[in-house]
Amino acid sequence: MTTSRRRFLSTVSAVTAGGLAALSSRAPRFLLESAAYGAETKGEKILVVVQLSGGNDGLNTVIPFGEEKYKKSRPSLAIDGAGGVVKIENGYGLHPSLRACEKLLENRQLSILQGIGYPNPNRSHFESMDIWHTAHTKPSRESGWLGRCFDAHKDTLAKAIDPPGMHLGEEVQPLALAARDLPAPSIRSLEQFRLETGGDDQQRSVITSATAAPRAAGNDLLKFVQTRATSALDLSRRMQASGTGYKTTVSYPETPLSQKLKNIAHLIDAGLTTRVYYVSIDGFDTHSDQAGAHASLLDQIGGALAAFAEDLAGHGQLDRVMTLVFSEFGRRLQENASRGTDHGAAAPVFLVGSKVKPGLVGKHPSLDDLDDGDVKFHTDFRSIYAALLEKWLGWPAGPILGDMWKPMECLA
Repeated sequence: MTTSRRRFLSTVSAVTAGGLAALSSRAPRFLLESAAYGAETKGEKILVVVQLSGGNDGLNTVIPFGEEKYKKSRPSLAIDGAGGVVKIENGYGLHPSLRACEKLLENRQLSILQGIGYPNPNRSHFESMDIWHTAHTKPSRESGWLGRCFDAHKDTLAKAIDPPGMHLGEEVQPLALAARDLPAPSIRSLEQFRLETGGDDQQRSVITSATAAPRAAGNDLLKFVQTRATSALDLSRRMQASGTGYKTTVSYPETPLSQKLKNIAHLIDAGLTTRVYYVSIDGFDTHSDQAGAHASLLDQIGGALAAFAEDLAGHGQLDRVMTLVFSEFGRRLQENASRGTDHGAAAPVFLVGSKVKPGLVGKHPSLDDLDDGDVKFHTDFRSIYAALLEKWLGWPAGPILGDMWKPMECLA
């Protein structure tokens, strides 16, 4: 890729959060990257990634309430079995604020993968998140694990009009989606992702025709821009058309995460061929007065995941959608002097869908065998990625992750 094209891609990616810009009376302007490339065919399986930014406290998410060391290590934060824990099995349960996930457990739609991490854990938010985003521990990390998938399958993905991946939210686009050839758009909201013509269908028709008009051969950059603009216009049209037709009986909580997942359910039901959707929720860096803040965050997650699964099931889409929930690291066993927890290492990962291995998967890390105060990981997160790539999305994991990561047995 030439430097000029790389610079162009970088510039376009930076402005995609606004979707398609309004057309002024003087000059049409497009945020061209609002649609890049599509996926193979409609009906393919879909991955939704939910990122918990800040380092979620895994020990107060999947709680070892039956262990005395947990209670003694957390005099103000420990939650015992009588405190409303959503009991799973053998002295383990979910935080009371994850009560909405109880139905997912009953329906065998929630997989709780325990002891997930990587060797020599990095306790920096930025470094550790980059490791999860790229699936590389080396300092040089330019492309994301999902972005590399898009590039590896660009010959197929480029045939479709929908982008292979999409980030919803006002946050900076995650490195996980970073690609060399097939960048993914970032969209703040579906309402902003439209072409504003004041209801003038003739104006839209003229713009569409002008965008698609033949251009002089030999200008690859112009051809690249024209392709993106045509795709953006088409995707905008279809998303607007689907906006009034989407109906759901599910009551989503009034939280940002819930609304993001509701929008994803909308897009899936509208027939987009996008294979990967990415959202995040921040606030998990709970160094002080953790109890209330963490409970509120988990309540948002539980409510959003339960509503999303119910909505997908109601539209006949749950069998083709898998949701991955992860954080960059867990927290330490011992609570600190500020009634919070500090950066740790291993933590649980959730998978939600109708094709998961339900309940607890893998052993809960030992509280008696710690690494400098942290619970130790026993399963590398890249084995989860390998399972999602090979057994769910149908993409070989070796070229993306390396041959050493075998798929984890976490899917049914």
